[in-house]
Amino acid sequence: MERVPYQVTAAAVRYAGIDALPVAILLENIRSMYNVGAFFRAADATAAEPLILCGITAAPPHRGISKTALGAEETVRWERFEDPLSAAGQMRDRGYEIAAIETCRHAVDLFDWVPKFPVCLVFGHEVDGITPALSELCDTHVRIPMLGLKHSLNVATAGGVMLYELLRKYRNLAR
Repeated sequence: MERVPYQVTAAAVRYAGIDALPVAILLENIRSMYNVGAFFRAADATAAEPLILCGITAAPPHRGISKTALGAEETVRWERFEDPLSAAGQMRDRGYEIAAIETCRHAVDLFDWVPKFPVCLVFGHEVDGITPALSELCDTHVRIPMLGLKHSLNVATAGGVMLYELLRKYRNLAR
C-alpha cells in the first residue's frame, strides 16, 4: 500500500481553510529532550505554533530533541523564555486564553471545555507539574479523563491528546 500525504486524501477536505491551529504550547521545565522533540512533532502535525520553551526545557539545536522531532524543530516556530510567567503574560497580551493542563480538583474535563481561541496550552515538569505561580496565572485548568490506576499520561502524550482535541473543536467552529 502506498503512503500519501494526508492533504491529498478525501478526508482532508474537512480541514480545508485551516492553515494554522490557533494554539500555542508553553513548556515549563520539561526535563526530557525526547518529550520536547515529541511536542515539536505534534505541533507540526496539527499546525500549532508557537512552541514556547521555558525554564530548564531544552531548545534546538540538540540531538535529543532532533531524535523525536524528526525535522519538526526546523518547521515549527519556537521561542525561548527563562521566565514562564513573562511568557504567559505576553501570550495573554496577544489575546490567548491560558490553559493549564493539570490533574487538579477544579480542572474542567477536556471534553466539556469550550476553549476561547486562540489558546496557549501550559504543560509542566514530568513529575512536579506546573509551578504554583504559573498555575495561578492561568485562566482555566483542563484535565484529560483518566480511568486507569496511574491517573496520568506522559507529558508529550498528553500534548498530542490536547492538540488533536483542539483541532477537532476548531474544525467544528470553522464549519
